[in-house]
Amino acid sequence: MHEHWQLKKQRSPIHDQSRIDEYYELARENGALGGKLIGAGGGGFLMFYTEDKTRLRHAMREAGLREVRMRFDFEGASLVARS
Repeated sequence: MHEHWQLKKQRSPIHDQSRIDEYYELARENGALGGKLIGAGGGGFLMFYTEDKTRLRHAMREAGLREVRMRFDFEGASLVARS
């Protein structure tokens, strides 16, 4: 993930935003092994991979970021409603 982030920053001028880089570096300094900017349009999310969730969560919270928890779905596509 870290290598991909570095390559993406070189390709995309939108990733020149210093605040995003500051948050990314803060995450790396606090246990993140890599990260990715995900989402589209007005904002998006920073997603990180770490083996020390507590340390990373604390550092990001101290920086004023809000955690959005997620989990993986291994069920695949499903029908939610029928009309």
